Amino acid sequence: MLFATGLLAMGCLNKASGKEANASPPNILVIFTDDQGMNDVGCYGSEIPTPHIDSLARDGLKFTQWYVASSICTPSRFGLLTGRNPSRSRDRLLGALMFLDPRDGRRGLHPEETSIARLLSHAGYRCGLIGKWHLGHGDPMFFPHRHGFQHTYGHTAGCVDFYTMSYGNTPDWYRHGQPISQSGYATDLITDEAVTFLHQQPVSQPFFLLLAYNAPHFGKGWDDGNDQPVNLLQPHPSDLAALMHVKDPTRRKFAAMVASLDRGIGRVLGTLTSQGLDQSTLVIFMTDHGGDPNFGGDNQPFRAGKATLFEGGIRVPCIMRWPGKIPSSKTSNAVASALDLFPTLATLAGVSIDDHELDGIDISRHLLEDEPLPRRSLFWEIGVHEELEREPWLALREGDWKYVQTPKNGEWLFHLQQDPYERQNLQRIQPRRFTNLQRKARALAVRYGKASR
Repeated sequence: MLFATGLLAMGCLNKASGKEANASPPNILVIFTDDQGMNDVGCYGSEIPTPHIDSLARDGLKFTQWYVASSICTPSRFGLLTGRNPSRSRDRLLGALMFLDPRDGRRGLHPEETSIARLLSHAGYRCGLIGKWHLGHGDPMFFPHRHGFQHTYGHTAGCVDFYTMSYGNTPDWYRHGQPISQSGYATDLITDEAVTFLHQQPVSQPFFLLLAYNAPHFGKGWDDGNDQPVNLLQPHPSDLAALMHVKDPTRRKFAAMVASLDRGIGRVLGTLTSQGLDQSTLVIFMTDHGGDPNFGGDNQPFRAGKATLFEGGIRVPCIMRWPGKIPSSKTSNAVASALDLFPTLATLAGVSIDDHELDGIDISRHLLEDEPLPRRSLFWEIGVHEELEREPWLALREGDWKYVQTPKNGEWLFHLQQDPYERQNLQRIQPRRFTNLQRKARALAVRYGKASR
């Protein structure tokens, strides 16, 4: 995920006191999909049809340089909800929490790590988390209903079997913190719950709904023969049959899962309209990080993907629609981040964030008035993950320059305006700039590491 380092962001945050918010705070719907890259959405150039997601771009604002807080699920979600760099999380959430690892059962989002849901809930919003959580599955203090969400439904682990609602053979499906047993198809069940949430929405109360689909991430099935969990793409048969023209079988299964996802999003958007909520609702669509090419995801033309800090891992689709407030059919090339949502949503809701130390900036004027965003520094870090055989990464974007430290392929310097696909390493051509960014990235890693203790 992407992080504003705080070197430039903190001065902006102190201005985001809510004084400029509208008299009527908007409803907020954040649609957060999983493992879906830049070339997995139709309006970003994908061959996979996504008409309902595309309608948001037609009626709203599409970002071309939107970054997430991490290229891995758990830290990406931490950054989105807290507006803080995951490197500063109490439990150093720099990798995916593993459901079957007893150590990870004691880690997650802590009570003192304030979520945007808690902030909005205190301001009178009805807050819901529907779908994937992945910010703590052991101690109940980590569950979403302890972090400002009054309505919660879905799974706690990084993935789930789309038909059994289990992680392998371990049930993982909850409503309001209590385990429940349901059958169906996970994408449809999540959509059904979101539709119900909107039907139950009081007219006089604003809502914040984080609709966190697990799709098109692979499912976590169970291999009876080897008595262990197995990763499986689990498309709905009817969607798979409609996409037989996609030649690669893995890509076809992935595309079918995207089709089911898009259809669900269409139902949710339709419910907003039928309930008379569409004009008063800010809808944000984004993904948690780049796609995984091993499971059908496509981040082209950007380099690499999930679990890397090249652009394919951290630059993602993001679209925002708010009728009458955000212009339609507009594209923004501004550098923005998932970390910016906390301060931006607080401003739009009229809530003060003066007491919160955040790493994002308020971009509400960019959304509503096309005000340019400041030049900024963005920092990412991936930690060691022995089970998934992942090693540390660092990256820092400063203006158009980007430094990347990889575990096996050395260090890189790119100029993203001239080389957005990261093909030319300028380390030897620009040695002073390389050394400067390298020093800053390493210093931030140390600084944030100390802050998390």
